[in-house]
Amino acid sequence: MTPLVDFLGGAVTMAYGIAALYFVQFWRRTADRLFLAFGAAFALLALNQVSIFALGIADERSSYAFVLRVLGFVLILLAIVDKNLRRPRLTVTKKSGESGDVKG
Repeated sequence: MTPLVDFLGGAVTMAYGIAALYFVQFWRRTADRLFLAFGAAFALLALNQVSIFALGIADERSSYAFVLRVLGFVLILLAIVDKNLRRPRLTVTKKSGESGDVKG
């Protein structure tokens, strides 16, 4: 591979890693599983890039390293479906001078 391709591959790997760290940080603040799944998916995408570089694979289409990328995208898809199918939690709101109302 050319030095430019190696450099750009490293930049993409670093971007995937930073995105994974940001999503894990958002998960720690909100405890929302969607952010954890996105963080794991971006970590898989970064691992995919590292494995392609480490194994010296020139054509990604004929490699098993492609499986990590597919797993990352499937994880994102499942997280979105899970988020949309999950029931919202009941919250109790109180205004001054009123009893608590349950809202869904």
